[in-house]
Amino acid sequence: MRRLVAETRIHPAQLVLPMFVAEGIDEPRAIRSMPGQVQHTLDSAAREVERAIAAGVGGVMLFGVPTAKDAVGSGASAPDGILNVATRFLAERFGDATVVQTDLCLDEFTDHGHCGVLDERGAVDNDATLERYADMAIAQAEAGSRILGLSGMMDGQVEHVRTALDAAGHLDTAILAYSAKYATALYGPFREAVDSSLTGDRKTYQQDPANRREGLREALLDIAEGADIVMVKPASLYLDVLADVAAASDVPVWAYQVSGEYAMVEAAAANGWIDRDRMIAESLTSIVRAGADVVLTYWAIEHAQLLGTHGLGAPTTGAGR
Repeated sequence: MRRLVAETRIHPAQLVLPMFVAEGIDEPRAIRSMPGQVQHTLDSAAREVERAIAAGVGGVMLFGVPTAKDAVGSGASAPDGILNVATRFLAERFGDATVVQTDLCLDEFTDHGHCGVLDERGAVDNDATLERYADMAIAQAEAGSRILGLSGMMDGQVEHVRTALDAAGHLDTAILAYSAKYATALYGPFREAVDSSLTGDRKTYQQDPANRREGLREALLDIAEGADIVMVKPASLYLDVLADVAAASDVPVWAYQVSGEYAMVEAAAANGWIDRDRMIAESLTSIVRAGADVVLTYWAIEHAQLLGTHGLGAPTTGAGR
């Protein structure tokens, strides 16, 4: 009866799996702050994508972890950079069996860890960064990425990248704009996952957690610039922003259940403080209930398999009373 009258349902295709592919490793390397997650080799990444396809997951979002970094993140646009190599490897192997997507940001590739190029004062130079994003976009599209995740939060990034893609003939490469991306404490485990070099914070270009209306305003600006999809990140603590964007947007709205959200649930479950499976299901249900069309989550394969066991779209938030 509960399943019959449920107002919110999740399909496996609404889940996207974020994945880290590292250069210079011979076997998957565990991420200590994200139990169950690893930095992949090319071969282990392929096996994980196979699992995702079998479970019905909608796509994978790739992050590169390079061995060498510099001030402008040269490896991000180099054809032999780890992210572009991994994208090409997986796109050629799996074709249209899944949607290979890529993170378009410099933070994994810069020796200072910021999402952009720095000026002589050590501040992020917005316009110089846009030029690097354009180079990255073309490199990722040529490698086979179908959706580019613009996560750097630079002003004008969507329009600049769209113009560059169109000029290079990549008219069908879609742009996922991380429109409402907040400067949150929840990114902590991700910094370990990508071997971040960041010291300090990104408050000058990510949004203030106190601001709700700003999230909607940023999303509408990105839509006006040509975004095909807009993102709210993180998800769980920003469901009000997500609901606002979903109500106003005429393009798909996605949300990212980030590393800190994952780590908190895993830690609490490991201590026996919460029911892990129910918490995963409830957290994802709340994000979709707030208006997300798709959720990026590290539990994508696991939850898709659970949905398949219970019947596609069946709520799995427990039989407890």
